[in-house]
Amino acid sequence: MLAPSRGWVLEKRAAASFITLPSFLLPAFQSSTTATASSSPSAHSPATTRRQFSNTANRPSKLGRTPITIPPGVEILIGEPRVKKDPTTYLRIPKRTVTVQGPLGKLDLEIPPYLKIDHDAEARRAVLTIENSEEKQQNEMWGTTWAYLQRHIMGVSEGHTAILRLVGVGYRASVEERPRKAEYPGQKFVCLKLGFTHPVEEPVPRGMKASTPQPTRILLEGINREEVMSVAARIRRWRRPEPYKGKGIFVNDETIKLKQKKIK
Repeated sequence: MLAPSRGWVLEKRAAASFITLPSFLLPAFQSSTTATASSSPSAHSPATTRRQFSNTANRPSKLGRTPITIPPGVEILIGEPRVKKDPTTYLRIPKRTVTVQGPLGKLDLEIPPYLKIDHDAEARRAVLTIENSEEKQQNEMWGTTWAYLQRHIMGVSEGHTAILRLVGVGYRASVEERPRKAEYPGQKFVCLKLGFTHPVEEPVPRGMKASTPQPTRILLEGINREEVMSVAARIRRWRRPEPYKGKGIFVNDETIKLKQKKIK
């Protein structure tokens, strides 16, 4: 049996007794006002709806409603909806595939069925909209899809980078070829010397570039930000930054607060 909600219990107790409710709880129990507002035409607008136990209005995503500027040389192609199996819920959901193509390459992005993209080719801008801004899931995916699309546009036009810093005595890095271990012709490997008895080798995926401007610096370049940061995380896990001597592999502007050793 499902337990009643907290608001319903408080309302029944307040009605049965002569207890006066605090002022900040009154908006949650104004059932008559809510019923009247639901019948009005503006009841479903995000600016007029109010949440329980809150005086603030339910606002749409500020990030999602911001127009996306498309730089010159980048094209966005919106495909027709196709029924695909969701990897988390295993449900067959119609999804659209948005293809972002630029001078550096091409990336695909799947968007949910309730999200639409208004692409203005002449003004070179795109606006994302959702069906119902009052639903939590649609509001969350509104901003998330906007961020993914913005990263894809930046990736195919300028590219994404990650800089790794090796801090430690004897820590070195180099980019070499390993023909016996290569998954495709010309694949590079990031070879690390991190104080182990064996060298560490991390493969560079297809479409990415790796270089070492200095023996203690690694530069990763690619059009897919998720892939670039995933390779950086795999390299970092070999020597995570430790807080006592400050040694390890740091990604981009990562820092660590040093601790003092306990002396008995």
